[in-house]
Amino acid sequence: MKRTALILAAACVMTVPAHARQATPPASYLDHAALQALADAVPPAPVAGSPRDLADTVASDRLRALENSDRWMLATRHAELRPAFALAHFDCALGLRLTAGESPRLVSILERILHDANEAAELAKARAFRPRPVGADPERPACTVVSPAGRASPSYPSGSATVGAAYGEAIAALDPEHAAEATRIGHEIAVSRMVCGMHYPSDVAEGEKLGKAAFRQIAATPAYQADAVVAREEIGRARAAGLTSPACAAERAALATPLP
Repeated sequence: MKRTALILAAACVMTVPAHARQATPPASYLDHAALQALADAVPPAPVAGSPRDLADTVASDRLRALENSDRWMLATRHAELRPAFALAHFDCALGLRLTAGESPRLVSILERILHDANEAAELAKARAFRPRPVGADPERPACTVVSPAGRASPSYPSGSATVGAAYGEAIAALDPEHAAEATRIGHEIAVSRMVCGMHYPSDVAEGEKLGKAAFRQIAATPAYQADAVVAREEIGRARAAGLTSPACAAERAALATPLP
């Protein structure tokens, strides 16, 4: 039953790249100079054939044991990072149900975070190319549909890990009583990119650092602080409604799966 719940949830996930650019990007909290500075602070990717690079490859190969497992199905869900849908990733952490219709300001916050976090990651990726695990092995399955161009796109740092970590920090700041749980989900979204074969551990680790650094700067902006007041009210109303997600048991089971 738990696995079925995850499969049904995964079937609802759109399989377009989670951090794909939109035709009209949402407004940013951070300007280009700030985003470039964040990107410039990311250390270089591991050199091909170096001990760190080889360790990444070994760790990534071990994760293939999780293909088609419950954790793999959760990784499929986590690949969806469009804000209106990504809200659901945090339902169980907060113990409520968040919907885009009832939480428009929260969606708006995540849209701007998505833009800034992904842009910082893309600027960092532009400095040097590191192939993805599914690019190095074209036959390796991914947990979502990946085009040939997607397989050939750069892996370091992970844009999805950057966005996931920034989302987790934002939700934690908006609901401090569940901060640890929200931060954990941001981290698990990042881990899911390794489970999917889309990124190596170093890609994800640096992506998480970048996402957290981006949110620290976002949180200091007057625009975010004004938005946060309204978003906290939306979370309060969702909690008062008393609705919870039926997928939480399946999520707990998937997250309890040890990584090989």
